Amino acid sequence: MKILLPIDGSELSLEAVHFAVRMLKDGLLGTAVLANVQEPANLYELLVAHDPDVIDRVSAEAGLHALQTAQAALDVAGVDYECEVAKGDPAHTIVEISERFGCDLIVMGARGNSALRSAMMGSVSNEVLHASSVPVVIVKAPEVASD
Repeated sequence: MKILLPIDGSELSLEAVHFAVRMLKDGLLGTAVLANVQEPANLYELLVAHDPDVIDRVSAEAGLHALQTAQAALDVAGVDYECEVAKGDPAHTIVEISERFGCDLIVMGARGNSALRSAMMGSVSNEVLHASSVPVVIVKAPEVASD
């Protein structure tokens, strides 16, 4: 089984990685695809940078940086994985990556770093859930114990 793990650098996306690792440690045979989706540059960034190649390079570096903690977690667990950094609308790009890599399952956090965008336009996880042709597991934030 190939599991797509969308990573945005948030604690919740890392929680999804730990959830997938637990499934794999409990006997599920599989590998992972770590994916980070960078949103396209806005008009201000294009005007300031003057060079689209600079924006692309910075975006790719930011994506790779966002994947580092998840890569470390998979390395420690001994899980084989591939990495992908893409640019586009997060939900549609995640579904496209899933299809391109032949993933059988998507495991992702319910809310990540784009909480404001999610509140205004509908959450990325909800969009992926409805657009994906493969099962999607939504990992919620752990409950905080109250005294």
